[in-house]
Amino acid sequence: MTRIPSAIITILIIAAPGAIRAQDTMRLTLTEVVDMARAGSIAAKQAVTIRKTKYWEWRTHRSNYQPQLALEGTLPGFQKTFNPVTQPNGTIKFEPVHYNNSSLNLSFSQGITATGGRIYGATQLQRFDDFDRKATLYNAIPYTVGYSQPLFQFNQMKWDKRIAPLKYAESKQQFIADMELIAVNASGLFFDLLIAQVNHQIALTNLENTRQIQRIADEKFQLGKISRNEILQLQLEYLKAEKSAGTARRDMEIAAMNLRAYAGMQHTGKIQLQLPPAAIAMEVSMDRVLEEANANNAQLLSSERRIREARRDVAKAKGENGLNAALNANLGYSNSAADLGKVYRNPQNQQLVELTFTIPVLDWGRQRSRTKTAEANLEFTQYAVEQDKQNFTQSVATQVTLYDMMKDQVKLSANADSIASEKYEIARQRYVLGNLSITDLSIAFQEKDQAKRDYILALRDFWSAYYELRYLSLYDFELNKKITYDTIASN
Repeated sequence: MTRIPSAIITILIIAAPGAIRAQDTMRLTLTEVVDMARAGSIAAKQAVTIRKTKYWEWRTHRSNYQPQLALEGTLPGFQKTFNPVTQPNGTIKFEPVHYNNSSLNLSFSQGITATGGRIYGATQLQRFDDFDRKATLYNAIPYTVGYSQPLFQFNQMKWDKRIAPLKYAESKQQFIADMELIAVNASGLFFDLLIAQVNHQIALTNLENTRQIQRIADEKFQLGKISRNEILQLQLEYLKAEKSAGTARRDMEIAAMNLRAYAGMQHTGKIQLQLPPAAIAMEVSMDRVLEEANANNAQLLSSERRIREARRDVAKAKGENGLNAALNANLGYSNSAADLGKVYRNPQNQQLVELTFTIPVLDWGRQRSRTKTAEANLEFTQYAVEQDKQNFTQSVATQVTLYDMMKDQVKLSANADSIASEKYEIARQRYVLGNLSITDLSIAFQEKDQAKRDYILALRDFWSAYYELRYLSLYDFELNKKITYDTIASN
């Protein structure tokens, strides 16, 4: 594993060194910050809510293919009013009515996916009480069974059954992708704060070093060993160091607030971030990452869903073009009587067969235009999906290459940081001894600071590539298994 420079092992936030008590500080690693974001961030809660919504949409879809049983009724149906009645001579006379018309209807229905038709049955009982004439009449349909079949029309149930499973599978993978995206964003905010901490620590260290060098330079000036110009240069450097420390503190506090807000850590105290490891015990290859990405990523499921939806729209446009017909048939029994017991005796046979149709005679090409539009949209969707697949493959290849490159960059940056730190220490000692100019010391000063920043930035790019690989492939290459999350309860 690459050696972590000792100068930046411990970095504190929100207060100057020595102002934070151990018990007031929360020490966090990158993994802990990511886990906290996955558990408590608003983005995580939104992802869970969306996942629940998609789950219950899937349950609703499945229920559409199960038998439906319903009880309908009007109890009571009382009315007392005047109704207009047309007389034989054409005049209107308002007659009083006073009655109760109650009914119960128990029905079932079942859709037929293959044909788009519907089979149904029902039993019904109706009671009519005429209070003016003190008469009661019952009407009953002991049972009736029927079938309704659209002809030459779009079959919504068949297409829903083709698309809904894809949407549900896509939602499950999208939830995993959303959680991994939270890790990508949280790691970015983690390194924003870590870099701000490093800059703050560098600024404080530089301020202290500048103060010590200035004190030594003042003694040399009193002895006449250095010029007034060099003293002024050091005073200017000290003012710049003070300004840098203030700016670094402000940036650190802003980065801390951003991290707290995103990761759901608003109620935490001071934070001390720890440098993440500079290496991970995993090896990735382009072919393996692409294989897992194509198998797991929601984008591929989304592509297939979009094409099926476009094909559905074409089928719908064609189904609504030209002859539309429906065949309805039912068979049952009905009867009416003044007594409830008699209404079910010797019921009369009832039958219904009807064929309804609509044939457009003149529509000025409207139906044909709808079909051509749907076909053009299908063609566009196919091209768009192909482009998305190419872009996705390129993104995976880029991240694999970046991950391999950054493993080496982290090592090189760590070595450069160690060399720059040692070089600065030598330059500082030479300046104290009087055989190095203030300009050369300033150069060594800047190289040391930049080397530390470059190391943290290399770490950031390395871990960013790591989390991006997880996000694109939805696969844990450290543990060699697919990434999964416990999602929702089903009640």
